[in-house]
Amino acid sequence: MGAGGDTTMELDRAAEVVVFSELASLAERGERFSVLSEEAGHRSFGADYPLVLVDPVDGSLNAKQGVPLFGLMLAVLDGPTVADTYAGLVLNLNTGEEWRAVRKQGAWRDGKPLQPSARLARLGGRRIELLGLESTPRALKLAQPLVDRSNKIRILGSMAISIALTSAGGFDVFCAPIPVRVFDMAASLLLLSEVGGVASDVQGERLDRLRCDLETRTTLLCAPTHELHAEAIEILRARQ
Repeated sequence: MGAGGDTTMELDRAAEVVVFSELASLAERGERFSVLSEEAGHRSFGADYPLVLVDPVDGSLNAKQGVPLFGLMLAVLDGPTVADTYAGLVLNLNTGEEWRAVRKQGAWRDGKPLQPSARLARLGGRRIELLGLESTPRALKLAQPLVDRSNKIRILGSMAISIALTSAGGFDVFCAPIPVRVFDMAASLLLLSEVGGVASDVQGERLDRLRCDLETRTTLLCAPTHELHAEAIEILRARQ
Protein backbone atom coordinates (compact mmCIF):
# COMPACT_ATOMS: atom_id res chain seq x y z
CA MET A 1 0.00 0.00 0.00
CA GLY A 2 1.46 3.33 -1.08
CA ALA A 3 1.51 6.47 1.04
CA GLY A 4 -1.37 7.85 -1.01
CA GLY A 5 -3.61 4.93 -0.02
CA ASP A 6 -3.57 3.07 -3.33
CA THR A 7 -2.09 -0.34 -4.01
CA THR A 8 1.49 0.06 -5.24
CA MET A 9 2.07 -1.87 -8.46
CA GLU A 10 5.52 -3.07 -9.40
CA LEU A 11 5.63 -0.57 -12.25
CA ASP A 12 4.91 2.27 -9.76
CA ARG A 13 7.74 1.09 -7.52
CA ALA A 14 10.20 0.71 -10.39
CA ALA A 15 9.38 4.14 -11.83
CA GLU A 16 9.70 5.75 -8.41
CA VAL A 17 13.17 4.22 -7.94
CA VAL A 18 14.30 5.96 -11.14
CA VAL A 19 12.87 9.33 -10.06
CA PHE A 20 14.37 9.15 -6.56
CA SER A 21 17.74 8.20 -8.00
CA GLU A 22 17.77 11.40 -10.06
CA LEU A 23 16.61 13.51 -7.11
CA ALA A 24 19.22 11.98 -4.82
CA SER A 25 21.92 12.95 -7.30
CA LEU A 26 20.72 16.57 -7.04
CA ALA A 27 21.05 16.37 -3.26
CA GLU A 28 24.57 15.02 -3.63
CA ARG A 29 25.42 18.12 -5.66
CA GLY A 30 24.26 20.36 -2.82
CA GLU A 31 20.60 21.03 -3.57
CA ARG A 32 18.29 21.05 -0.55
CA PHE A 33 14.59 20.17 -0.85
CA SER A 34 11.89 17.68 0.16
CA VAL A 35 9.96 15.14 -1.88
CA LEU A 36 6.38 13.96 -1.51
CA SER A 37 5.63 10.85 -3.56
CA GLU A 38 2.37 9.02 -4.03
CA GLU A 39 4.12 5.74 -3.22
CA ALA A 40 6.93 6.52 -0.72
CA GLY A 41 5.37 9.49 1.05
CA HIS A 42 7.47 12.37 2.39
CA ARG A 43 11.27 12.34 2.30
CA SER A 44 13.56 15.20 3.27
CA PHE A 45 16.74 16.08 1.40
CA GLY A 46 17.71 18.82 3.85
CA ALA A 47 14.93 21.41 3.56
CA ASP A 48 11.13 21.60 3.74
CA TYR A 49 10.95 23.69 0.56
CA PRO A 50 11.18 23.54 -2.37
CA LEU A 51 8.82 20.57 -2.20
CA VAL A 52 8.83 18.21 -5.19
CA LEU A 53 5.59 16.31 -5.79
CA VAL A 54 6.08 13.00 -7.60
CA ASP A 55 3.49 10.74 -9.19
CA PRO A 56 5.80 8.27 -10.97
CA VAL A 57 3.02 6.73 -13.09
CA ASP A 58 -0.22 8.68 -13.36
CA GLY A 59 -2.63 6.23 -14.91
CA SER A 60 -0.93 3.10 -13.58
CA LEU A 61 -4.05 0.94 -14.10
CA ASN A 62 -3.88 1.81 -17.80
CA ALA A 63 -0.23 0.73 -17.77
CA LYS A 64 -1.02 -2.52 -15.96
CA GLN A 65 -3.80 -3.34 -18.42
CA GLY A 66 -1.73 -2.49 -21.49
CA VAL A 67 -3.62 0.69 -22.32
CA PRO A 68 -0.94 3.06 -23.71
CA LEU A 69 -1.95 6.25 -21.91
CA PHE A 70 -0.11 7.06 -18.69
CA GLY A 71 2.45 9.61 -17.60
CA LEU A 72 4.87 11.06 -15.09
CA MET A 73 3.83 14.07 -13.00
CA LEU A 74 6.36 16.30 -11.24
CA ALA A 75 5.59 19.61 -9.54
CA VAL A 76 7.79 21.98 -7.53
CA LEU A 77 6.19 24.06 -4.76
CA ASP A 78 7.61 26.89 -2.68
CA GLY A 79 4.73 26.62 -0.19
CA PRO A 80 1.99 24.16 0.81
CA THR A 81 -0.90 25.15 -1.47
CA VAL A 82 -1.96 24.94 -5.12
CA ALA A 83 -1.09 28.63 -5.55
CA ASP A 84 2.47 27.85 -4.45
CA THR A 85 3.16 25.57 -7.42
CA TYR A 86 6.24 27.08 -9.03
CA ALA A 87 6.97 24.61 -11.83
CA GLY A 88 5.29 21.57 -13.34
CA LEU A 89 6.09 18.72 -15.70
CA VAL A 90 3.76 16.17 -17.29
CA LEU A 91 5.43 13.55 -19.47
CA ASN A 92 3.43 11.12 -21.60
CA LEU A 93 5.49 7.96 -21.08
CA ASN A 94 4.15 6.37 -24.28
CA THR A 95 4.66 9.15 -26.80
CA GLY A 96 7.39 11.16 -25.07
CA GLU A 97 5.27 14.30 -25.32
CA GLU A 98 6.36 16.73 -22.62
CA TRP A 99 4.39 19.53 -21.02
CA ARG A 100 6.18 22.12 -18.85
CA ALA A 101 5.09 25.25 -16.99
CA VAL A 102 6.79 27.84 -14.79
CA ARG A 103 4.71 30.23 -12.70
CA LYS A 104 4.30 33.63 -14.37
CA GLN A 105 6.67 32.61 -17.17
CA GLY A 106 4.48 30.47 -19.41
CA ALA A 107 3.84 26.90 -20.52
CA TRP A 108 5.31 24.74 -23.26
CA ARG A 109 4.33 21.60 -25.16
CA ASP A 110 7.34 19.78 -26.54
CA GLY A 111 9.37 22.95 -26.19
CA LYS A 112 6.95 25.20 -28.07
CA PRO A 113 4.85 27.88 -26.32
CA LEU A 114 1.50 26.39 -25.35
CA GLN A 115 -1.59 28.14 -26.62
CA PRO A 116 -5.22 26.99 -26.62
CA SER A 117 -6.50 25.70 -29.94
CA ALA A 118 -7.72 28.25 -32.47
CA ARG A 119 -10.82 26.07 -32.75
CA LEU A 120 -12.04 27.60 -29.48
CA ALA A 121 -12.25 31.06 -31.00
CA ARG A 122 -14.22 29.70 -33.95
CA LEU A 123 -16.76 28.11 -31.61
CA GLY A 124 -17.38 31.38 -29.83
CA GLY A 125 -16.28 29.96 -26.50
CA ARG A 126 -19.62 28.57 -25.29
CA ARG A 127 -19.99 25.20 -26.97
CA ILE A 128 -18.77 21.98 -25.34
CA GLU A 129 -17.71 19.89 -28.29
CA LEU A 130 -15.46 17.47 -26.38
CA LEU A 131 -15.90 16.69 -22.67
CA GLY A 132 -13.26 14.89 -20.60
CA LEU A 133 -14.24 13.00 -17.45
CA GLU A 134 -12.58 11.36 -14.49
CA SER A 135 -12.66 7.61 -14.92
CA THR A 136 -15.27 6.01 -12.69
CA PRO A 137 -18.81 4.92 -13.59
CA ARG A 138 -20.21 7.08 -10.77
CA ALA A 139 -18.42 10.16 -12.16
CA LEU A 140 -20.22 9.62 -15.47
CA LYS A 141 -23.58 9.61 -13.68
CA LEU A 142 -22.85 12.70 -11.60
CA ALA A 143 -21.66 14.62 -14.68
CA GLN A 144 -24.79 13.69 -16.64
CA PRO A 145 -25.87 17.33 -17.21
CA LEU A 146 -22.55 18.02 -18.95
CA VAL A 147 -22.74 14.72 -20.83
CA ASP A 148 -26.16 15.70 -22.19
CA ARG A 149 -24.83 19.03 -23.49
CA SER A 150 -21.61 17.73 -25.06
CA ASN A 151 -21.05 16.37 -28.55
CA LYS A 152 -18.43 13.77 -27.57
CA ILE A 153 -16.90 12.32 -24.39
CA ARG A 154 -13.41 11.07 -23.57
CA ILE A 155 -12.34 9.22 -20.41
CA LEU A 156 -8.56 8.77 -20.49
CA GLY A 157 -7.72 7.43 -17.02
CA SER A 158 -4.87 9.88 -16.40
CA MET A 159 -5.73 13.04 -14.50
CA ALA A 160 -2.45 14.79 -15.30
CA ILE A 161 -2.66 14.19 -19.05
CA SER A 162 -6.38 15.02 -19.20
CA ILE A 163 -5.89 18.45 -17.61
CA ALA A 164 -2.80 19.10 -19.74
CA LEU A 165 -4.86 18.41 -22.86
CA THR A 166 -7.54 20.75 -21.56
CA SER A 167 -4.96 23.52 -21.23
CA ALA A 168 -4.27 23.13 -24.96
CA GLY A 169 -7.97 23.13 -25.86
CA GLY A 170 -8.04 19.41 -26.64
CA PHE A 171 -10.92 19.14 -24.17
CA ASP A 172 -13.38 22.02 -23.94
CA VAL A 173 -14.15 21.00 -20.36
CA PHE A 174 -12.70 18.42 -17.98
CA CYS A 175 -14.76 17.39 -14.97
CA ALA A 176 -14.11 15.22 -11.92
CA PRO A 177 -17.44 15.37 -10.03
CA ILE A 178 -16.21 13.01 -7.30
CA PRO A 179 -13.43 14.41 -5.03
CA VAL A 180 -9.96 13.50 -6.30
CA ARG A 181 -6.50 14.20 -4.85
CA VAL A 182 -5.19 17.71 -5.37
CA PHE A 183 -1.68 16.18 -5.37
CA ASP A 184 -2.32 14.50 -8.73
CA MET A 185 -3.26 17.68 -10.55
CA ALA A 186 -0.71 20.25 -9.30
CA ALA A 187 1.51 20.33 -12.39
CA SER A 188 -1.38 20.34 -14.86
CA LEU A 189 -3.26 23.10 -13.01
CA LEU A 190 -0.19 25.30 -13.43
CA LEU A 191 -0.19 24.55 -17.16
CA LEU A 192 -3.84 25.55 -17.33
CA SER A 193 -3.29 28.73 -15.35
CA GLU A 194 -0.32 29.84 -17.46
CA VAL A 195 -2.41 29.77 -20.67
CA GLY A 196 -5.33 31.65 -19.12
CA GLY A 197 -7.51 28.64 -18.37
CA VAL A 198 -9.80 28.31 -15.37
CA ALA A 199 -10.08 25.64 -12.68
CA SER A 200 -12.48 25.36 -9.75
CA ASP A 201 -14.50 22.79 -7.90
CA VAL A 202 -17.89 21.92 -9.37
CA GLN A 203 -19.47 24.67 -7.24
CA GLY A 204 -17.21 27.26 -8.86
CA GLU A 205 -14.92 27.78 -5.84
CA ARG A 206 -11.25 28.43 -6.59
CA LEU A 207 -8.63 25.83 -5.70
CA ASP A 208 -5.68 28.12 -4.89
CA ARG A 209 -5.78 27.67 -1.11
CA LEU A 210 -6.05 23.89 -1.11
CA ARG A 211 -3.06 22.04 0.31
CA CYS A 212 -1.02 19.88 -2.06
CA ASP A 213 -0.70 16.79 0.09
CA LEU A 214 -1.80 13.16 -0.11
CA GLU A 215 -5.01 13.75 1.87
CA THR A 216 -6.66 16.84 0.38
CA ARG A 217 -9.32 16.09 -2.21
CA THR A 218 -11.65 18.22 -4.29
CA THR A 219 -14.05 18.00 -7.17
CA LEU A 220 -12.73 19.63 -10.33
CA LEU A 221 -14.12 21.57 -13.25
CA CYS A 222 -11.64 23.13 -15.65
CA ALA A 223 -11.66 24.68 -19.10
CA PRO A 224 -9.20 26.49 -21.37
CA THR A 225 -11.34 29.66 -21.45
CA HIS A 226 -13.44 31.60 -18.95
CA GLU A 227 -16.43 31.34 -21.29
CA LEU A 228 -16.37 27.54 -21.45
CA HIS A 229 -15.87 27.28 -17.69
CA ALA A 230 -18.83 29.60 -17.07
CA GLU A 231 -20.96 27.57 -19.49
CA ALA A 232 -20.10 24.33 -17.66
CA ILE A 233 -20.90 25.86 -14.25
CA GLU A 234 -24.23 27.15 -15.58
CA ILE A 235 -25.14 23.69 -16.93
CA LEU A 236 -24.34 22.00 -13.61
CA ARG A 237 -26.22 24.57 -11.53
CA ALA A 238 -29.31 24.35 -13.74
CA ARG A 239 -29.68 20.65 -12.89
CA GLN A 240 -29.13 20.93 -9.12
